[in-house]
Amino acid sequence: MTNELERKIIEVIASDRIFVPVSSMDNKLKRERTSLAKGIDLKEYEGEFQGERVYARIENEDVSKARGLKEGIKVFAKEYPKYGSILKGMIEHERTKRETHLYFGTQEGSKLTADDYMGVMTSLGFSEQMSRNLYPELMNVSRKLSKQRDGEERSILIG
Repeated sequence: MTNELERKIIEVIASDRIFVPVSSMDNKLKRERTSLAKGIDLKEYEGEFQGERVYARIENEDVSKARGLKEGIKVFAKEYPKYGSILKGMIEHERTKRETHLYFGTQEGSKLTADDYMGVMTSLGFSEQMSRNLYPELMNVSRKLSKQRDGEERSILIG
């Protein structure tokens, strides 16, 4: 039972350490993709481009979207000032909410093995060969993004 529990905790730690560089890359790619797309000017192509290998077009759409919560409250407060101030007061009133966190880390002097990380990667759907190829690069990126983590306690919100 202890070995099974330790194995699950190792999987959490390995997943967390893989999450950090992948999440960072995801955020960078989202920003880069948006920046690149905004830099494409199709005016001289009348909003549409057809190349040998790619195409692109610009379309403007009128889309109805619901008001945001803050904007809705602002409009409500303007129209019904008495009730608006009551509503704002209710929203601003602090409340205590219980959160449950799992804290985890490695024992001093202990490290996770390449197999620990590759096991997580294969559970994500990577082949064993792909996991083996990705492992060194993911670990390099992880080390560059964060200071040495051995012994550093981390946590995950679980409830």
